[in-house]
Amino acid sequence: MTNQKYALLDVVKNKDKLIPFDHLDEESFNPAILELIAKVKETTNGITESKSAPSWNNIIDKLDDAEENLNFGWTIISHLNSVKDTPQLRKIVNELLPSISELYSWLGQNEELYAKYKELRDSDAGKQLNKTRQRILKRQITGFVLSGAELSKEDKTKLSAINEESSQLSQKFSENLLDCTNDFSLYLPEETTQLEGVPESEKQLFKQQAQKEGKEGYKITLHMPNYLPIMQYAADRDLREQLYHAYSTRASEFSPAGKDNAPIIERLLELRSQEAALLGYKNFAEVSLVMKMADSPEEVIKFLRELASKAKPAAKKDMEELLKFAKDDLKLEDPKAWDLTYASERLREKKYSYSDQEVKQYFTEPTVFKGLFGLVEKLFGIQVEETKAPVWAPEVKYFVIKDKAGKEIASFYADLYAREGKRGGAWMNDQRTRREVNGKIQTPIAYLVCNFSAPVGDKPALLTLNDVETLFHEFGHGLHHMLTKQTDLSVSGIADVEWDAVEMPSQFMENFVWNWDIIQSLTSHVETGKPMPKKLFDKIVAAKNFEAGMANVRQIEFALFDMLLHCDYDPTTCTVQELLDAVRKEVAVVFPPKYNRFANSFSHIFAGGYAAGYYSYKWAEVLSADAFSLFEEKGIFNSEVGQKWLTEVLAVGGSRPAKESFKAFRGRDPSPDALLRSYGLLDR
Repeated sequence: MTNQKYALLDVVKNKDKLIPFDHLDEESFNPAILELIAKVKETTNGITESKSAPSWNNIIDKLDDAEENLNFGWTIISHLNSVKDTPQLRKIVNELLPSISELYSWLGQNEELYAKYKELRDSDAGKQLNKTRQRILKRQITGFVLSGAELSKEDKTKLSAINEESSQLSQKFSENLLDCTNDFSLYLPEETTQLEGVPESEKQLFKQQAQKEGKEGYKITLHMPNYLPIMQYAADRDLREQLYHAYSTRASEFSPAGKDNAPIIERLLELRSQEAALLGYKNFAEVSLVMKMADSPEEVIKFLRELASKAKPAAKKDMEELLKFAKDDLKLEDPKAWDLTYASERLREKKYSYSDQEVKQYFTEPTVFKGLFGLVEKLFGIQVEETKAPVWAPEVKYFVIKDKAGKEIASFYADLYAREGKRGGAWMNDQRTRREVNGKIQTPIAYLVCNFSAPVGDKPALLTLNDVETLFHEFGHGLHHMLTKQTDLSVSGIADVEWDAVEMPSQFMENFVWNWDIIQSLTSHVETGKPMPKKLFDKIVAAKNFEAGMANVRQIEFALFDMLLHCDYDPTTCTVQELLDAVRKEVAVVFPPKYNRFANSFSHIFAGGYAAGYYSYKWAEVLSADAFSLFEEKGIFNSEVGQKWLTEVLAVGGSRPAKESFKAFRGRDPSPDALLRSYGLLDR
C-alpha cells in the first residue's frame, strides 16, 4: 500500500476526484485554507476594482468559484473533526476559525462588493436575469445587510469581533460536550447482577468494548447505543440513576474544570443580543427569522403554544397512565426521571405485547438499506450502488446514485456507528454541490452520519425502529442535496432553502417507515431471515401514538425555550435554567431533577446553527405530514406522485420560496390536520 500523502490544496484542485481520506496530509491543512482564503480576497478585490459593467459572470460566478474551493477544503477538515476528533484536528480547527470568521465578516461588510451587487440588481442585465437568479441576488443583498454592510466602520469592527468570538465559543461548546461524553466509562465485572434485564446483544456490545481495552467484564459509556439500552432495560435502579446523572450533567459545573458550558451559553446569548442591537433589531430571534418562512417570533410562539394546547391534555393522560403503572406494576412509589424510560418500555410491552428489542431483531442493517434504496429507486427512477472509495474509518461505506440511463448523478458516504471521538447525534452534510462548471455538471456529494450500535461478532448491525426513522430522515436530507436539478451554487440542493423548511424532505421520508408494504422490504430477522410478521407490525402501528403527547410536548418545550431565550430572555431578571423551568411549567409534564443541565448539551442552538430556529422541526413536520398525505391518497408507491415530489420540491432546491414549492406539490397551502391526525390529536 502506498504511503503517499496528499496535500489538501491538491485535493481541492482535483475536487472532481474521490477524496483520499486515508492518505490526507494534515500538516497541509492550515496553509491550504489560508491560501484559499487569500484567493477569495484576491478575487473579491478584482471584482470591486473592475471597471466592467456588472454581470452575473463577472461577479457571482467568480466569487462562487473562489468560495466553493475554500468551502470544499474547510468541509473536509470540519467533517473529519466531527467524526474522528483528535488533538491535532482540534488544534487545526481552532487555529483556522478566526481566519474563517474574519473572512466572512470582511466579505459581508465589504461596501464595494455590496455596491456591485446592488448595481447588478438595478442594471438592465440584472433585470433580465431569470427568476431564480433574481431571487439569489435579492437574498444575497439581504445577507449583506445582515452581515453589517450598512453599519459604520466602528460597528462593523464590533460585529466582526462578535462573529469571531461566537464561532470559537460554539466550537468550544461542542468540544466540552464530546470530552465529557468520552470521559465517562463504567466498568462492571463479568459476574455482575446490575445488567439484569439488559438484552444479551447489548451486553455483548459492552463486553466487546471492554475487550478492546484488554479488560474483562463490561464497559459502559454515555454514547447513545450504551446509554439508551441501560435506561430502557436495566432493572437495577441505581445503575439507571448513575448513568442518568452522568448524562444529564455533562459539560456543567459538575464536570472537570474548563468543561462547563454554562459560561459559554451566557456569553453566546450576550453576543447574539449585541448583534441584534447593532443590526437594528429588538432581539436575535428577529434576526434569525429574516431569511426564514415564519414572519416573526410572535408567529412562532403562537404556533408552538397552539400545538402545546392540543398536545398537553394527551401528554397529561400519558403521564398519569405511566405513573400509575410504575406504582402498581413496578412498585415504584415515587418514580424519578431515571425510571421513566424503563417504565415506558415495560408499559409498552404490557399494552402491546412487544418490545423494542424484539423489533430490533428484524431491522438488520443490510436489509434496511436494501429496502430504503428500493423505495427511492421506485419513486424517483434512480439506482443506488455501493462501490469502493477511500474512507476515514473502516466501517464507512460509499455509494453512487445513477439515473435510469446508468449515468452517475451523485454520491454519498454513510458513517453509521457510534465510536469514541465522534460527535453524537445524526446529520447530513454536503461536501460538494451540483453546479455547472465550464459547460459540465458537477455531481453532488453528501455525508450521512449516524450513531447506531455497531455489529457485534459476526452478525450484522441491528437497528431500532427509531434508528430506522433516523436513517430515513437523514437520507431525506441527502436526497434534497443530491437530487437537485439546480446549476447555480447558491440555490442548489439544500442551499438557501429556508431553515424552517429544510427539515420537510427529511421528516417526509420518515412516514414511509410506518407502511406495511415498505416494512416488508426493510426487515429480515437476524436469525431466520424472515420479514417482520404482520401481527408484530400491527402491534407497532397500534403503539405508534404510545406516549405521543409526551413526545410532542418535549419537542415543543425545546422549541419554545429556544425562541424565548432569543426573544425575551433578560439575564438581569432570571437565569437560563429559570427560563427553562418556566417553559416546562407551561408546556411539560416531565420535570427532571434540579441537577439536570439539559441546556448545557443543547448543541442544536449553541453549536449547530439552530439558534431561534429549533421550532423548524415542528414547523416542517406540519409541511411533511401534509405532503405525505398525498401519497396516502394516491398510493404509497405512486411513481407519478414521487416524480411530482422530485420535480416540485427536491429538484428546485432554494430556487424559489419553500411555500411555493409546497403549494406546487400539494396544490394548496399547508394544513396541520394531517400531522394532528397522525398523532391521534384530531379525529380522522
